[in-house]
Amino acid sequence: MKAEINFDLNGLIPAIVQDVNTNQVLMMAYMNQESLQLTLEKRETVFWSRNRNEIWHKGETSGNIQKVIEIKIDCDADTLLILVQSAGPACHTGEVSCFYRNIL
Repeated sequence: MKAEINFDLNGLIPAIVQDVNTNQVLMMAYMNQESLQLTLEKRETVFWSRNRNEIWHKGETSGNIQKVIEIKIDCDADTLLILVQSAGPACHTGEVSCFYRNIL
Protein backbone atom coordinates (compact mmCIF):
# COMPACT_ATOMS: atom_id res chain seq x y z
CA MET A 1 0.00 0.00 0.00
CA LYS A 2 1.44 3.34 -1.03
CA ALA A 3 0.54 6.23 1.25
CA GLU A 4 0.00 9.82 0.26
CA ILE A 5 2.74 11.97 1.81
CA ASN A 6 1.95 15.47 3.03
CA PHE A 7 5.10 17.54 2.66
CA ASP A 8 4.99 20.97 4.32
CA LEU A 9 4.98 24.29 2.44
CA ASN A 10 8.79 24.07 2.12
CA GLY A 11 8.51 20.62 0.56
CA LEU A 12 9.80 18.87 3.69
CA ILE A 13 8.60 16.15 6.02
CA PRO A 14 10.04 15.34 9.48
CA ALA A 15 11.66 11.92 9.72
CA ILE A 16 12.18 10.30 13.12
CA VAL A 17 14.89 7.64 13.04
CA GLN A 18 14.62 4.74 15.48
CA ASP A 19 16.89 1.75 16.09
CA VAL A 20 15.02 -1.36 14.92
CA ASN A 21 16.56 -3.57 17.63
CA THR A 22 16.45 -1.33 20.73
CA ASN A 23 13.59 1.02 19.77
CA GLN A 24 15.80 3.95 20.85
CA VAL A 25 15.04 7.18 19.00
CA LEU A 26 18.32 8.08 17.31
CA MET A 27 17.60 11.36 15.59
CA MET A 28 15.12 13.57 13.77
CA ALA A 29 15.83 15.14 10.41
CA TYR A 30 13.93 16.35 7.36
CA MET A 31 13.37 14.80 3.97
CA ASN A 32 12.21 16.27 0.70
CA GLN A 33 10.89 14.23 -2.23
CA GLU A 34 14.37 13.68 -3.65
CA SER A 35 15.95 12.52 -0.38
CA LEU A 36 13.01 10.21 0.32
CA GLN A 37 13.33 8.72 -3.17
CA LEU A 38 17.09 8.22 -2.65
CA THR A 39 16.39 6.59 0.72
CA LEU A 40 13.96 4.18 -0.91
CA GLU A 41 16.45 3.36 -3.68
CA LYS A 42 19.57 3.02 -1.49
CA ARG A 43 17.83 1.51 1.55
CA GLU A 44 20.00 3.93 3.57
CA THR A 45 18.90 7.22 5.13
CA VAL A 46 19.27 10.31 2.99
CA PHE A 47 18.02 13.64 4.31
CA TRP A 48 17.65 17.27 3.31
CA SER A 49 19.96 19.56 5.27
CA ARG A 50 18.15 22.81 5.99
CA ASN A 51 21.43 24.40 7.17
CA ARG A 52 23.46 23.48 4.09
CA ASN A 53 20.49 23.51 1.71
CA GLU A 54 21.55 20.20 0.17
CA ILE A 55 21.00 16.43 0.16
CA TRP A 56 22.78 14.65 3.02
CA HIS A 57 23.49 10.90 2.96
CA LYS A 58 23.76 9.95 6.64
CA GLY A 59 27.14 8.38 7.34
CA GLU A 60 28.69 9.35 4.00
CA THR A 61 31.68 10.96 5.73
CA SER A 62 31.55 9.32 9.19
CA GLY A 63 30.83 5.79 8.01
CA ASN A 64 27.82 5.63 10.37
CA ILE A 65 25.41 4.54 7.64
CA GLN A 66 21.83 3.80 8.66
CA LYS A 67 20.42 0.76 6.84
CA VAL A 68 16.66 1.23 6.40
CA ILE A 69 14.56 -1.72 7.54
CA GLU A 70 11.11 -0.15 7.45
CA ILE A 71 9.46 3.24 6.88
CA LYS A 72 6.13 4.09 8.50
CA ILE A 73 3.98 7.18 8.10
CA ASP A 74 1.73 8.66 10.77
CA CYS A 75 -2.05 9.02 10.59
CA ASP A 76 -1.86 12.58 9.18
CA ALA A 77 0.76 11.51 6.61
CA ASP A 78 3.00 14.37 7.71
CA THR A 79 5.73 12.57 9.70
CA LEU A 80 7.86 9.55 8.87
CA LEU A 81 9.20 6.93 11.27
CA ILE A 82 12.27 5.19 9.87
CA LEU A 83 13.46 1.99 11.52
CA VAL A 84 17.17 1.41 10.92
CA GLN A 85 20.20 -0.67 11.73
CA SER A 86 22.91 1.87 12.42
CA ALA A 87 26.62 1.29 11.77
CA GLY A 88 27.56 3.70 14.58
CA PRO A 89 26.47 6.75 16.55
CA ALA A 90 23.67 8.82 15.03
CA CYS A 91 24.73 12.13 16.59
CA HIS A 92 27.53 14.29 15.23
CA THR A 93 28.78 14.61 18.84
CA GLY A 94 29.55 10.88 18.93
CA GLU A 95 26.54 10.04 21.11
CA VAL A 96 24.46 7.03 20.06
CA SER A 97 21.34 9.21 19.95
CA CYS A 98 20.92 12.93 19.34
CA PHE A 99 18.51 12.84 22.31
CA TYR A 100 21.04 12.45 25.13
CA ARG A 101 20.36 15.67 27.08
CA ASN A 102 17.54 16.02 29.62
CA ILE A 103 15.48 19.13 30.22
CA LEU A 104 13.31 17.57 32.94
